[in-house]
Amino acid sequence: MKESKEKIEADMHNRITETFYRTKKENRAALVGYITAGDPDEERSFEILDAACGAGLDLLELGIPFSDPTADGPVIQRAASRAIRAGMTLEKGIGLVRRLRKRYEIPIILFTYYNPVIAYGAERLIADAVDTGIDGALVVDLPSENADEMMRYKNAAMPFSFIRLIAPTTDTQRQKTILSQAEGFVYVVSRRGVTGSGSIDWNVLSGEIQELRKRTPVPLCIGFGIASPEDVRSAAKIADGVIVGSAIQRLVETQLQTAAQDVADFVRQLRQNTAR
Repeated sequence: MKESKEKIEADMHNRITETFYRTKKENRAALVGYITAGDPDEERSFEILDAACGAGLDLLELGIPFSDPTADGPVIQRAASRAIRAGMTLEKGIGLVRRLRKRYEIPIILFTYYNPVIAYGAERLIADAVDTGIDGALVVDLPSENADEMMRYKNAAMPFSFIRLIAPTTDTQRQKTILSQAEGFVYVVSRRGVTGSGSIDWNVLSGEIQELRKRTPVPLCIGFGIASPEDVRSAAKIADGVIVGSAIQRLVETQLQTAAQDVADFVRQLRQNTAR
């Protein structure tokens, strides 16, 4: 079936597609950074986001804080709690993106749970996100099979992607189904458990990535447990993108007074280890 003209035009102006095309030409993996919106407060959060983007993130995952996260480890849970106490909401998170868009063209993905989406309204969220320049959403607890609950409000001309996850527990048949619908990139969970540092069997993960590549042309990004430049170096050798979250949030938590500068320095260090 031929793609619609609107879909082709949307792909031509898709920041995610353009970014992975560029990093592939540069023979490196894309550096994806997760940062919780509103931690420790709205203004300092913007300073941290601004610093991270300016330091060389290829793609930003903006975490929308939620009171009952199921996939996040203790570091991000505490970040979400701080942000909620400071008054951060999905609407304010979109406002942070609006400010960032005045300075940066990197892809920005909303990383959220479905409750905030329901409260905001899925149709309103898609419209506001596209208008603001948000490139997609990763809704952790909305199964791929139910993606249409959000994406039915998007038309083919909108360059907005529903990012899907593949976990170590995803069986082969379900992998095929998820990958057949994938767009933007696929978030490959490196291990069982929640976000944060932890043991990764790189040999096993490399084999899994090779099998996934046979089933999709969509870029594959590794997340969960990527905490150091050494981890980034290992992941970059086998994946199209490397996702770092808890390690960044830990800097915000422990180096609050200098968080923006420390995060920027860390991002630069990680970026130096993305070569294949």
